[in-house]
Amino acid sequence: MSTPLALTEPKTHDLGGGFVVRRLLPSAARQAVGPFLFFDHFGPITAQPGDNHDVRPHPHIGLATVTYLFEGAMLHRDSTGVVQRIEPGAINWMMAGRGIVHSERTPDELRGVTRRSHGLQLWCALPEANEEDEPAFQHHAAHELPEHNLPGAAVRVLIGSAFGLSSPVATPSPTLYVDIALASGGQLVLPDAAEERAVYSVDAPIEIGGTAVPPHTLAVLPAGSQPLLQAQGGARVVMVGGAPLGRRFIAWNFVSSRRERIVQAQDDWEAQRFPKVPGETEFIPLPPRRALSMATLPATASAAPMKVIGSGR
Repeated sequence: MSTPLALTEPKTHDLGGGFVVRRLLPSAARQAVGPFLFFDHFGPITAQPGDNHDVRPHPHIGLATVTYLFEGAMLHRDSTGVVQRIEPGAINWMMAGRGIVHSERTPDELRGVTRRSHGLQLWCALPEANEEDEPAFQHHAAHELPEHNLPGAAVRVLIGSAFGLSSPVATPSPTLYVDIALASGGQLVLPDAAEERAVYSVDAPIEIGGTAVPPHTLAVLPAGSQPLLQAQGGARVVMVGGAPLGRRFIAWNFVSSRRERIVQAQDDWEAQRFPKVPGETEFIPLPPRRALSMATLPATASAAPMKVIGSGR
């Protein structure tokens, strides 16, 4: 590659009870990749009987959450009435649109046993025309997602199209999310499958176009490149990206192209005017308000680094 990789290291956040996440987006160096403006890697963690890592009901507007597990299980409930058990290999796209509330809890049968939890949760911005769409939830089980075994690697296309495969997940803008399992000594040419792309190794060192990339590091690929991905000892890797969507304001769990819409969402949550999650009585209170930050999703634009003020997870 003629243009060097742009590497971003994670910031570690302890969400309580030993539940630690690595946050790759947003960062001072990189605010977004395509529509993805939030990237959290949680676990792997071993929870003991009695540990409580539940995420109480909280709101979102103007974005889609994308949940993908490697280990464990969680029970999703939301204000549209959806109740969905999420297990490894399934992809879950929750379109907040004009406003949704959801919780993520440990399934009852796992509460009293030792259990593992490991996965990724990402957020996508929505096109301006879709920011106030009706909220909705898509769940696609592991067996519904296309996969292909290549020499030295197995690929699963979770969202978008790559390697001649297309995901069933419907998105309002071009979005890419691919799960790659590299065998020991495996290698794979990464296709030019999106306007912006980044690669993240979940568990082991990799090389991209001859550049060494440590695990837990987000590597943004040069536009139009098709570098060779390699892992001497094998690795679990994801590639994400898509088309950038322009500027967005963000505060806590709210994203919008309009500053006043964020303030309205804060007011509505504080006054508990959001729809309720059936069967839930708890909720996460609105954190102290701070000045709004503006995110610039195109990589070529310039803006002050975006700040995420808390998160639902």
